[in-house]
Amino acid sequence: MESEYNMKKIAAEHAAKYVQDGMKIGLGTGSTAYYAILKIGEMVRSGLSIQAVATSEASEKLAMEQGISLTPIHQIDRLDLTIDGADELDDQLRLIKGGGGALLREKITAFHSERLVIVADEAKAVAQLGAFPLPVEIVPFAYEWTVRSLAQLGCSVEIRRKQDEGVYVTDNGNYIADCRFQHIARPEELSSRLGAIPGVVEHGLFIGMADQAIIGCQDGTVRILHSGSIEAKNTFDS
Repeated sequence: MESEYNMKKIAAEHAAKYVQDGMKIGLGTGSTAYYAILKIGEMVRSGLSIQAVATSEASEKLAMEQGISLTPIHQIDRLDLTIDGADELDDQLRLIKGGGGALLREKITAFHSERLVIVADEAKAVAQLGAFPLPVEIVPFAYEWTVRSLAQLGCSVEIRRKQDEGVYVTDNGNYIADCRFQHIARPEELSSRLGAIPGVVEHGLFIGMADQAIIGCQDGTVRILHSGSIEAKNTFDS
């Protein structure tokens, strides 16, 4: 039986097959997107020519290590494809993202992409969002007030911290409030309510943004979710 480690790799390498010569590509952040960047780097070293932007400083560093040239964002109007991970996704391709702290840059990149492909292991596919704490990026100023406003939505809230290093600070200089709802019955409504709170920069609900999800399974196959359908494919298919 394949390990979770391999499920992530299987999904990511399958998604990398969508990358074609001349494309403008968004490189996601996280443990599954990591494998996509490795595979794309291998393809670049074999002659693939692309323009790429990354959704975090960590992904920028990895891309450069893999020989992927990064293009300044102001030189690109729109991306052809972004490959990114998710912390949870449901069968409507609604997502929770931000476990890695890059949700703001990820959402900006996804918004400016013609196609967003999500890669994940099968544990991330859920019937209802909410078991994973919803990350919300907030400004440091008066963050205590923002946290109280978030808690009034019916969740418990914790400011994310780095082990032995104080408060976690995003690449954008903000804090992450992890909101534990347990179950999110109406993601669209919650998205609107979060966006109305002053101090909230962005939140980790990605709704209506993903075009496809590639899910690595324990049996070595991938499931492909798109437009409400699921298709099983062997990982060795072209």
